[in-house]
Amino acid sequence: MATIRQRSRAIMVGMGKATVLEALGLDEAHTAVYRCVLQQSSASSADIAGMLSMSLPRVRPIVAELERLGLLARQASSSDRFVASPPSMALRPLLLERERGLTRAHEALVELSDLYRRSAEQRSVADVVDVVIGDESVRQRVAQLQAASTEQVRVLVLNEIALVSGEENIEEDRALARGVRYRVIVENAVLERPGFLTAAREMALIGEEIRVLPTLPTRMFIADDQMALVPMHSQGEDGGFGALLIHPSGLLDLVISIFEEYWRSAAEFLPIAATGSTDDDIDRDLLRLLLLGVTDAAAASQLGVSLRTIQRRIAELMQRAEVTTRIQLGAEAVRRAWV
Repeated sequence: MATIRQRSRAIMVGMGKATVLEALGLDEAHTAVYRCVLQQSSASSADIAGMLSMSLPRVRPIVAELERLGLLARQASSSDRFVASPPSMALRPLLLERERGLTRAHEALVELSDLYRRSAEQRSVADVVDVVIGDESVRQRVAQLQAASTEQVRVLVLNEIALVSGEENIEEDRALARGVRYRVIVENAVLERPGFLTAAREMALIGEEIRVLPTLPTRMFIADDQMALVPMHSQGEDGGFGALLIHPSGLLDLVISIFEEYWRSAAEFLPIAATGSTDDDIDRDLLRLLLLGVTDAAAASQLGVSLRTIQRRIAELMQRAEVTTRIQLGAEAVRRAWV
């Protein structure tokens, strides 16, 4: 028994080291299983699970994958036990194939880079960015981009100024009706706008997804992967505002990647539309708003109840969760799947 524990410990220590298997794209679990069998005359899936303190359902597919790759083979005298193939024999073909794949990828990179270089030489700044001046011109571009979109629209929304108000943006409703996906990230402060919760629910019902970040650096509007509109600062007190209309280019790729990074880190806003106005519905929405950093007063406004009611419900929720602080309440609400 002591020998098995010593072997298991040696295997687990080895999991932290970089190996040939990791270079081939296999993760630490695959590496650990192969190392485990290498150190035994033979082993069953149950043996491996025990030595590595892994569950049997997790070990079985890993063993099957290693067998498919030729790293493990079934013992001739017992088909439910496995032996390790010699590394020099089993890994060499895999390494050679990986090297051939890298060579092909490098050749493709050279070819694509050459195509891009020749295209870039013919491209001028005017082909990449248009400058749109004036409020009405910007609104017109926003409408045109939405009308032309076929797959998705991405938007960053600041609290202070909107490119186009929700009431004016009829092209958004039309695009959503066509099946265009809308992904919108708003600043926390936007959640305090009167009626925002109701409007967000209505838009969610027709396919708009909303996420929240504490702050955003700028407004942004991206139609499909074809065009982006980024506002400029005002030119003088009475000069209105303008925007940069970005065409397909490395700059557009950068703008899209920035949005996607924000999207991955943003919190989802009310992912489930309300189906009623029960106490549980209100409590769930209240917890979501609090987790997003909304003040008590703003939450009361959004939920259509008094500030005193909000504070009473928070106290009741803290009592139910058996906590003494709001931070603890948030953590407990997530743990208990209240939100």
